[in-house]
Amino acid sequence: MNWKFWSLKKSLFVYHVNAGACNNCDIEILELLTPAYDVERFGIILVGSPRHADVLLVTGVCTRQVKKRLQELYLQTAKPCVVMCIGACALAQGIFAEAYHVGPCVDEVIREVDPNAIIAYVPGCPPKPEAMIMAVVKTWQKLDELAAAEPKPVAPALPEVAGA
Repeated sequence: MNWKFWSLKKSLFVYHVNAGACNNCDIEILELLTPAYDVERFGIILVGSPRHADVLLVTGVCTRQVKKRLQELYLQTAKPCVVMCIGACALAQGIFAEAYHVGPCVDEVIREVDPNAIIAYVPGCPPKPEAMIMAVVKTWQKLDELAAAEPKPVAPALPEVAGA
């Protein structure tokens, strides 16, 4: 298994990005940190900097004002970085689809800067904490598949020494 994917399986450092949400999804994300769900026991830790993050947790529609900032945040993360779109608004703009301030969907914004980005979707308005935990588990399974599909590095052949 590739060491990059292996490190993602052991502990996920998550950076939360509110791209224009109504805060319902944000409340559910904070509920994951309470003793009722306690995702830190699984090694999922909320961090304060995108440079430390393995996962970008994006909530809300991507407004026109946030589009460039979201792309910059994604570029600041270490790769591979998983982008988790949380809620109906992040997936397909939800009830804000026809609003004047709404830009493209979150996955389109990320794919503009990285066409090979790993993006997970968690539908719901707001999604339940159990659904978010299930999305993390399914993302881990997908990372296992990606790691297994990657070609194994081949060690270079050593040159033969004459007279040995």
